[in-house]
Amino acid sequence: MVAWLKVILPLAALGLMSTMFLLSGGSSLETPVQVEVARNQDGTVAQGVGAPYYASLTEAGDRVTLMAQSARPQSDGSIIADQLDARIHFVDGTRMFLDALNATVEDGSDLLTMTGGVRIESSVGYVMTTNAMTSSLSKIEAESHGAVQATGPAGTLEAGKMRIGPSENGETSQILFTDGVKLVYQPLK
Repeated sequence: MVAWLKVILPLAALGLMSTMFLLSGGSSLETPVQVEVARNQDGTVAQGVGAPYYASLTEAGDRVTLMAQSARPQSDGSIIADQLDARIHFVDGTRMFLDALNATVEDGSDLLTMTGGVRIESSVGYVMTTNAMTSSLSKIEAESHGAVQATGPAGTLEAGKMRIGPSENGETSQILFTDGVKLVYQPLK
């Protein structure tokens, strides 16, 4: 009996596996891209991508992800994204979150221009707002186009400009405020 089971059971398993592969439907490993079609104000049809996602790693090892509600190409080759949500995870464990109403990437450019109000929140407790800023896509470098307001554990801060970039030793990133900095310090209780 055992000798017969040694032959019959493997053959039955082989038969079940072959029917599973023969009867299964084809599958696609590629996920389809959601393409949105909308009409412009002049009645022409415009195409875009819904919920685009971009992820990269800088040379220093920082992780950068960009997500948006939608993105659409322009006739000049640029791409406009709505409701941008960017996240930066630094190697040292700190994080920075950026939100903007609109963002534009110029054709062949490494620069992302955020407009319509930009809100930046750091994991160490600071929240900064500015009207617009430009950021690199391949490294941690950004600069505001104008005035910046910030609140945090140390108090409130106003400055004419803000720059995010590498520190002097190049090992970490820093935020530099310039053009008339006003700090109202509130000591911790």
